[in-house]
Amino acid sequence: MADHSDIIKEVMKVPKHIRNIAIAAHIDHGKTTFSDNLLAGAGMLSEELAGKQCALDFHDDESERGITIDSASVSMVHKVEGQDYLINLIDTPGHVDFGGDVTRAMRAVDGAVVLCCAVEGIMPQTETVLKQALREKVKPILFINKVDRLIKEVKLTPEAMQQKFVGIISEVNKFIEIHAPEEFKQEWKVNIQDGSVAFGSAFHNWGISLPYMQKKNITFKDIIDAYEKGDYKELAKKAPIHEVVLDMTIQHHPNPKIAQEYRIPKIWRGDLESDIGKSLINCDPNGPVAFIVTKIVVDKHAGEISAGRLFSGTLKQGSEVYLNLAKKKVRLQQVSVYKGSKRMALDEISAGNIVGLVGLKDTFPGETVSSEPMEPFEAIKHIFEPVITKSIEAKKASDLPKLIEVLKEVGKEDPSIKIEINEETGENLMHGMGELHLEIIENRIVAEKGLDVQTSSPIVVYRETVGKTSPEMEGKSPNKHNKFFMTVEPLEENIYKAIKAGELPETRIKKKDAKVVEKLVELGMDTKSAKKIRQIYKGNFLVDGTRGIVHIGEVIEMIMDGFQQVIDAGPLAREPCSKMRIVINDMKLHEDAIHRGPAQVYPAIRESIKGAMNHASPYILEPVQVLQIESPASYLGNLSAMIQNKRGQLLNVDQQGEHITIKAKLPVAEMIGLASDLRSTTSGRGSYFIVDQQFEKLPTNLQPKIVKQIRSRKGLSENA
Repeated sequence: MADHSDIIKEVMKVPKHIRNIAIAAHIDHGKTTFSDNLLAGAGMLSEELAGKQCALDFHDDESERGITIDSASVSMVHKVEGQDYLINLIDTPGHVDFGGDVTRAMRAVDGAVVLCCAVEGIMPQTETVLKQALREKVKPILFINKVDRLIKEVKLTPEAMQQKFVGIISEVNKFIEIHAPEEFKQEWKVNIQDGSVAFGSAFHNWGISLPYMQKKNITFKDIIDAYEKGDYKELAKKAPIHEVVLDMTIQHHPNPKIAQEYRIPKIWRGDLESDIGKSLINCDPNGPVAFIVTKIVVDKHAGEISAGRLFSGTLKQGSEVYLNLAKKKVRLQQVSVYKGSKRMALDEISAGNIVGLVGLKDTFPGETVSSEPMEPFEAIKHIFEPVITKSIEAKKASDLPKLIEVLKEVGKEDPSIKIEINEETGENLMHGMGELHLEIIENRIVAEKGLDVQTSSPIVVYRETVGKTSPEMEGKSPNKHNKFFMTVEPLEENIYKAIKAGELPETRIKKKDAKVVEKLVELGMDTKSAKKIRQIYKGNFLVDGTRGIVHIGEVIEMIMDGFQQVIDAGPLAREPCSKMRIVINDMKLHEDAIHRGPAQVYPAIRESIKGAMNHASPYILEPVQVLQIESPASYLGNLSAMIQNKRGQLLNVDQQGEHITIKAKLPVAEMIGLASDLRSTTSGRGSYFIVDQQFEKLPTNLQPKIVKQIRSRKGLSENA
């Protein structure tokens, strides 16, 4: 196997010869097999093993379950017309419970190869990953996989095959037109003519695109003939998949210099005219360092490795860098790139590359690393929030310190899991996207970290909100010298959706932040009201409606802290709050700063917001997931009965021959144990996945019962 180390060192210094890409698709559409082929082609895996080895699945649970859970990264070299190119590839998971990993991978790359199965076409998860790519301004190209199945199983003629492809392509383009950023709605559409679409079989190692067919003089008929004769191995020699796909990437995906021009304004909110702003836009290796961590990998030998994208500057071994969110300086012990599961340490790496760093102690995905303090990158938004919780404890009391250590590690490795360690009650909670998600994390803790644990049955996380505008409520500080007057009202649906879609940042808003005001005006608010918004937090607004308060500058940060405390644990059942606008109408503050510290302000703010909520018809929202269920048609009756029993709603049934695809909406509370119920309802032949998730009002008759249940579970008194 050729050693690429020297070539990699050379090529990585020239941004126009670099491509950073991710592979994204629905579960089981063949992503990891596809990645293997690319690695084999680049000389990093033996060709015999390609497609069978799943080289990017390192964890035992991945090889056992046959699904990719962690996204792994790899750098490889590809030659086009005598020129070497460096392709940094991130393989991403397709299962919806690991969608967080996909979102983070998209931050680090500029292009995505969207994989789509020729037989099944576009699936909900394909749409979710494509939406995440477009939201991060990542340019898609399309690879239609498993064409061998169309020939061998479905036995289509060349004409029928082309029709099938055209159907898939137009569906992808329709999706791009809806979700792509304004300026790319047309430009990013994929088409056969220019070669931004390719077809093939990752399992049989071949692929073709129109330019490649013309160059090598191959037709669809040749492909069908090869299968009829049973010598598809010849195809892999004539049209090796890696050559077709990597050629396509080099031609259609932008290099970091081009991509950063339009991506930086989207993912970074700082001043584009500043030195760091210019360096980011130009991908300047001589500028200040700016790096974002997208993944933490725990390595037995090196400890924590922070993988991510270097957008500006040059990272050198031993140099000192600043962590902007942790607000501290650390020294880099090692800078490296990945070759599959192996890391290759280098002395220095320049802007535009995907890199692994050793020495960033206690960091986490989303952290911005720089040479000087800077405005951090925009937080990485996930499409779904965690809605299922389990408490976890060590079977042996002596293992407790180790458990806390392991949970912190798990929270870093997979940030879409939220870990809550409550020192007071000794309860440790894991919040995840679904039952499978938590089950896999639990198995990992046992198998990889060697800890015996026991977990509670899953608990659903609800949200609290209000139904109408409250009267003005007063909150007094314990010393009676400070008073705050607040009202609470429901937040408009379109503004809430914009927050969830990442169009409005969930942060404390600075006066100079004109972008937020612009967006709010676009959503129908008047400029005057938009300028009064001080904070957006977990889908709620804090509005400063006061006038002429002298000392407001000294207490506003404390008011925001108090606001966050209530949003994190509302008055009904201490569940997080959502969809509310909280307005500070007036305040009376003590002249002397000593009498208006946190111990006075926090309780007063909490009292007035909770009081206002209690007078605004508060109610509980429950998480609801839209599922797609696949099953033989004969089970339709049983399935619709099962959905009704679970307070669900049948949205749509699509029947093709003996197969049905059902879309249904189910409350998460009723979905616990769904996998086994579905197995017994369909004699093991049904499967489901999550398409979407939202919060809806819990039926009125269940409200008191659920509030009571949550309160007693949390050990809260009936009325406190």
